[in-house]
Amino acid sequence: MNPFFYESLPMRVTFGVGSQVKVKEEVQHVGARSALVLCTEAQRGSAEHVATLLGSRAAGIYDKAQMHVPIETAEEARALADSLGADCCVAVGGGSTIGLGKAIALTSGLPIIAIPTTFAGSEMTPIYGITEARLKRTGRDISVLPKSVIYDPDLSITLPPRIAATSGLNAIAHAVEALYSADANPITSLMAEESIRTLARSLPRLMAAPTDRAAASDALYGAWLAGACLGAVGMAIHHKLCHTLGGTFNLPHAEMHTIVLPHSVAYNREAAPEAMARISRALGGVEAASGLYDLAASLGVPMSLSDIGMPADGLELAAQLATQNPYYNPRPIDREGILELLTHAYHGRRPVHS
Repeated sequence: MNPFFYESLPMRVTFGVGSQVKVKEEVQHVGARSALVLCTEAQRGSAEHVATLLGSRAAGIYDKAQMHVPIETAEEARALADSLGADCCVAVGGGSTIGLGKAIALTSGLPIIAIPTTFAGSEMTPIYGITEARLKRTGRDISVLPKSVIYDPDLSITLPPRIAATSGLNAIAHAVEALYSADANPITSLMAEESIRTLARSLPRLMAAPTDRAAASDALYGAWLAGACLGAVGMAIHHKLCHTLGGTFNLPHAEMHTIVLPHSVAYNREAAPEAMARISRALGGVEAASGLYDLAASLGVPMSLSDIGMPADGLELAAQLATQNPYYNPRPIDREGILELLTHAYHGRRPVHS
């Protein structure tokens, strides 16, 4: 076996149907007295329920979380927490809300409790992203890692099917890149393969029966593993592309990951054969890139960047930005290859194994 390094992250997880009722206990566990509840406008109802569960420990609700965490939103929420005397935040929602919590934690040090309602997996990572002047800056800092995560399938079964599907495919993207990360190791690779297998099995079940708690539990489990993988190892070209596209063109986060993933995998196909074999095995033996594409297509989600608002004349700029200060990647990054990848993703072409 090749030498490797693995460091587990300090994380407390509560998992189970109805477990959101333990939020007050988790606030006490992190040593806090008063929590600002974060959410998007669409998740206001769930946030109000959590505030009710918190009782006197709820300082208030901030419901303006947005995709890609605009710096203005982070600053406004941080100022509100300070004015209300909140000494922690409870983030109720998907990656946008949990990302806002991380941005607050980055500069204030306030502990974050995450209650994810989607399958994005952001709650398990010390990775943050903040967008300013159309550029998304990402980083890794242990201070933004939520101190406690509550996984409650009752929150996930309320998701619209398209959001459930794309957030689950977003989680698969985390697991896929963990397999060919520079820091890949036997432990995260086991978790990543199990994550892909579990999500690939549970997402079609959720599409057929959105209120299936067993399927939602499996999907949350897969998302937890995917996020834990991403938190323990580095990222590669797929995440670099999505950070570029999201910050510069404000594309919807989960849909963007869903569309780009098969093409990123195809780009790395020859350079990461062991990772491709694991992905294939997790998908039931089909070729990795085309198998991921077919899984997404079977779920009825958008398959091309043009479908989600990417301008055709932005492909050159995206390729240029993505190849500046690139992340590690098993295949060397070159502008022409990335432009070709983006062009295939723009048109929604099925990856072909040459």
